[in-house]
This record gives sequence, C-alpha cells and structure tokens, in this order.
Amino acid sequence: MATIDGSYQAASSQLVKASVLHGVKDLRLEERSLEAPKPTELQISIRSTGLCGSDLHYYHHYRNGNIMVREPMSLGHESAGVVCSIGSEVKNFVVGDRVALEVGLPCKECARCLEGRYNICEGLRFRSSAKAFPHFQGTLQDRINHPAAWCHKLPSNVSLDLGAILEPLGVAIHASRRAQLVPGSTTLVFGAGAVGLLCAAMCKVSGASTVIIADIQAERVAFAVENGFAHGGFVVPMKRGQNIEEKLQIAKETAELAGQTETIGGGSLGEVDAVFECTGVEACTQAAIYATRPGGKVMLIGMGMPIQTLPISAAALREVDLVGVFRYANTYQHAIELVASSNSLFPNLEKLVTHRYYGLDTAQQAFELAGKTSDEKGNLVLKVVIETGGKHSNGRL
Repeated sequence: MATIDGSYQAASSQLVKASVLHGVKDLRLEERSLEAPKPTELQISIRSTGLCGSDLHYYHHYRNGNIMVREPMSLGHESAGVVCSIGSEVKNFVVGDRVALEVGLPCKECARCLEGRYNICEGLRFRSSAKAFPHFQGTLQDRINHPAAWCHKLPSNVSLDLGAILEPLGVAIHASRRAQLVPGSTTLVFGAGAVGLLCAAMCKVSGASTVIIADIQAERVAFAVENGFAHGGFVVPMKRGQNIEEKLQIAKETAELAGQTETIGGGSLGEVDAVFECTGVEACTQAAIYATRPGGKVMLIGMGMPIQTLPISAAALREVDLVGVFRYANTYQHAIELVASSNSLFPNLEKLVTHRYYGLDTAQQAFELAGKTSDEKGNLVLKVVIETGGKHSNGRL
C-alpha cells in the first residue's frame, strides 16, 4: 500500500476506535483491528458523519422496519473524510485527498446494475444496514477501508460537512430525476426534515415555479422558507381519525389546505404536478394522492409505516403515478457540482447542520439529540453531525 511518502510496504493491521451498537440505545466505544487497504481500496480517516433517520431507528429499536440487527454494528453512512493510505492498484488519489463516501456497494453483475440502477441491486451491501449478514459496518469509526471506485474527491471549496450531506442530497437528486419535472412545475413536499428540505431545494434547481413545503412543526416550515429551500409552506394540523373514513377525510382536508397556499405569483397553489412524500406517514401519503393533479406523480421517499391504507381509486382513476424512490444511483458527481457552484437557486446546505458533537465517545449524546425536534434551549434540530479526527478537523484542508 502507498504511504505518506508514496512508497509501498507490506500489509499491516492497526487498532482503531469504533462506536458499536449492541442493543437498544446500547452504544459502546470499542477497539477493532483494521487491516491495510486492499489493492483497490483507500483507507479513509472519517472526519464528518451526519446522523440519518435509519441510524436512529436502529439506535432506538435495534431494527429498521422488519430488518433486525443480528450482530453488533457500527452506525453511520453519511460521511466524508481524508485519504490516509492507498492500495497498490489505486490511481488518481493521493494521501490527504478529501473525499465523500458512497457507501452502497452493488454486485455490478445483475440486470439492475447493468442498466445503471444499482441502488436496487438485490446483492447491494450498504454500510450501517443490517439487511446483509454479516452486517456491513458503518462509518462511525476512526478509519475504514473503502473501495476507491466509491470514493469521490471534494473540491477545495466544499467542506467535509457538505461532503457528508452529499449522501442525503443524492436521495433528493434521485427523486427529482424520477419525478421528471419540467420547467414551471408546481410541487409540494411533505416533511421538512433534512431529506424533505433537500428535495425542495432540488425542485427549485429543476425549474419548479412553485415549491411548497408542509410539516407539523412550524419552526421547520419557517426554516425552509426563510433559508430559501422552498417558496412557501404551511403547517399541517394535528388531527387523528378513529377509522379509515375519518382518516381519509382528514387527508382530503390537508390536501385542500395545501391547495389554498398562496404562490409567489399571488394565486392559490391548487393541485400540483408532483408531491414529494418524505415522512413515510400514512396520513401524508393519503393527502399526497389527493393533492396531486390528474396525470401527476407522488414520489414515495419517506421510509415509515411499511403497510398503509391508501385511496387507490383516487390515484388510479386520475392516472396519478405512485413512484418509489430508494436511496440513489449515479448522483454524487452532480451533487458535488451543485454544492461547489454558485447557483442562486440552490440554498446554503451548511445551514442544515444545526448541532455538532466531537469524538466517537459523544455518539450517545448525539443520537439522543438527533431523535428530538428541538434542543434543551428550544433551538431547532435538523442535522446532527459527529466530527472525528480532531476537534477542528472539518476544514477544507
């Protein structure tokens, strides 16, 4: 492997620290043996990791939906870091390069991979996911070895925090591509968390004339509008039906409320061309169908309730397409270009990072806060980042 001076040496192992989940809210700081990188791998010093909703599910429940954790597992997959060692066959990287990690490794041989949709490869191994066994360990470790083909160099004007945000931004890019938005489209986004905000931002970049965002939390809606992620927004009333008839009536009312939202042109929004459903909540999926115009699309992005009761006839009879969105494929270069550009339509994504913790030994505190909507001072919680490799390691180097 290549060392800092560019020479090669025999493979050797070292001990690294890792945050490891052993059960519900049972995070432990442990030491692991890390081998030298294989010929086609880079060894990365992880510097910035954002906490994702799937990480939180594993932390709070030791499962994510119907996927159970079957062995101790490191969490984390929204990460960027610095190259500290290079495999003997790797070209175009040097020690010190700053990189974002694409953490899903497909088989590269199946029909889906060959058509470019490697995100739905049945053999995909994804860091911090318990679907594959043995589990593919996450990035909340001091260092990891990762295939160079799935490491993306960051320009000098892109911070490591932004490098980590490229992962959820990839979800938004993939969703916007599948929505096939055309200039002048009208869009509605349910959920003003990090992914919802990024989807709203991508709608704007994709030429949508009106982007409205909705959430049950007024502070999140205000953040989205004030920071340029959406043109407008509304707060969804907290109502719960006791039976399916009441639930669908509430969904219709929510859709009507969305349609009454004022646009930047001064009129009402009405039915939209596309709804980006980023909550996974049944009531929002129901409302999304009602809020979409005939021939429009509902983008199913949120991973929530696995079984839902939906007004299918309201979709089928109006040819409203329900479009699944799972992670991303072929998005990183476009994401890097976006965050490195000075596109006036694209908001400052650094503002998504509302809280930061330093060191793997703070992971428990970070996960506890990430599961809340506000901190002890009442400040909005959006994206919580764990920074490693030194307290001030997240510079542009």
